[in-house]
Amino acid sequence: MAEQILRGIPVSSGVAIGKTYFLNRGSNTSIVRMDIDPQDVAEEKNRLHSAFTSALVELEKISEKIPGELKEQAAIIDSHIMLLKDKKFQSASKKYIQDKLINAEWALEKAVSDIEKAFSKIEDEYIRERIHDVRLVADRVKKQLYGKPSDIKSFKQRMILLASDLSPADTIELQLDKIMAFATTSGGKTSHAGIIARSLQIPAIVGIEGLAEIQDGQFVILDGFNGKIIVDPGEEQLAHYTELKYQFENYQSQVNRNCYLPAETIDGYKVKVSANIELFEEVAAVIDNGGEGVGLYRTEYSYLNRDDLPTEEELFEEYRDLSSIIYPEKIIIRTLDLGADKIATQFGPTREANPALGLRAIRFCRKHPELFKTQLRAILRASVLGNISIMFPMISGLQELLEVKKLYYQVRGELKSQGVNFDPFMPMGIMIELPSAVLISDMLAREVDFFSIGTNDLIQYSLGIDRTNKHVSYLYQPLHPAILRSIKYVVDAGHEAGIEVSLCGEVASDPYCIPILMGMQIDSISLNPQAIPGIKRIIRQATMDECKNLLKRVLESDDVQESNRLVKEMIFTRFPEELMFYTSLIED
Repeated sequence: MAEQILRGIPVSSGVAIGKTYFLNRGSNTSIVRMDIDPQDVAEEKNRLHSAFTSALVELEKISEKIPGELKEQAAIIDSHIMLLKDKKFQSASKKYIQDKLINAEWALEKAVSDIEKAFSKIEDEYIRERIHDVRLVADRVKKQLYGKPSDIKSFKQRMILLASDLSPADTIELQLDKIMAFATTSGGKTSHAGIIARSLQIPAIVGIEGLAEIQDGQFVILDGFNGKIIVDPGEEQLAHYTELKYQFENYQSQVNRNCYLPAETIDGYKVKVSANIELFEEVAAVIDNGGEGVGLYRTEYSYLNRDDLPTEEELFEEYRDLSSIIYPEKIIIRTLDLGADKIATQFGPTREANPALGLRAIRFCRKHPELFKTQLRAILRASVLGNISIMFPMISGLQELLEVKKLYYQVRGELKSQGVNFDPFMPMGIMIELPSAVLISDMLAREVDFFSIGTNDLIQYSLGIDRTNKHVSYLYQPLHPAILRSIKYVVDAGHEAGIEVSLCGEVASDPYCIPILMGMQIDSISLNPQAIPGIKRIIRQATMDECKNLLKRVLESDDVQESNRLVKEMIFTRFPEELMFYTSLIED
């Protein structure tokens, strides 16, 4: 049979060579709308309720047998259990049965569709893709309605797993030592499938069309570096990928063995390398990969998938536990970076023509000070160990920052008057992610203890592009002269004021950009936990002299293509082994 190549999104590096197995093939039975008589409404509601209950019991049993090393999966399954217990989710489906006189399966699909529409408006990719959790939970309920058992326990041989989607519960039921890699038709870079794959350190690809056409037992190569599956590979491809697999496994072993070494250049310049995380359970990955604390803890997840707002006590316990488990390393907690359209409904409908430039992040918190004060109180109360810093997102001007600080100190005063303990010296910082903040960073630096440059948003706002839009994504250029000058201006302004400057975002995990950041004498970088060992290794092999020299040449260039060429020339010369196993944000 002729060789065939299917392409998708790489979410976990590596190579797997072997036979395939499609999980629950044919389980995605088309949902058919059926009209019911009014006298059958109660029976159909009961059928739906029984399906939710059975799915909940099934997941709770799976949760009970999760081994301790799979903490991330446990947290995700707990979130699925919460969804099944969410009365609003089930009530929305029952309302469709009542109002539209339709069968339970179709009513459930309509309720999920409503949630999907709401989530599609969310700007943040990670949060937007949590709709996959709702879909996975709905599929589990749907199987109960159809009375179809999962064939997941029949999976015995060591295979490359294919699936429409793969839930954390699925991975618990599988014998993980029998999975070489997996690929799914749905999902994106920040989907839970990616988190699962990276935590298990197995190659994975998501978003592949045509997976179902691959037959069980068919021989394939899964390329987790470039996001492709080669079906029925020829001898030349097989030889190439066998060698690449061996090289990567050897490289990974070396890198992980030394991940706890400091990120210090040959000539003694040390950079702190910490992690960006969204979930409490990701702390284990930070520690396992040699992360020096948490440089960005996104707090948005606690506000999603619920009808009410989290209480001060809930947030306090979450932040306190994070502080305790990461101690003595430090953690930077970023305050809420969402808008009213993405959290509890008590704020009313919010329709904005351009929500990315609208009422979100610090603007939303200032408009709803009681919500903001609840989070501030929780962070302050959790700060007693002395390893928490607070950070405000999307600051656009000095007056805005001063007003935020005024509210912050008001909350501190209230806690003090109530005799509540907190760290009076907790560092306060801001995200530099707007061009306006860059231009007045010298003024802002006098008001805070640190900067964190958020390159993902800074690049998009500065260049006026949405890199998720395939028509303009080619314009997303981290080495654009405007971006490099902006970052350097902020670093210099911060250092002039005597404060630390860190950088988070995908640029921090891009080996092509690391020498440039080093040349600017950035104090710390914060990135995905799994990328930490490789980036630390690159830093340890570099010298500040060569990084500064490269930065000088790139800053003198007025053409982004020339900047890219200079950087690639240096990287490929100095770090050829590392570059075999990385993709980059800069264009080819």
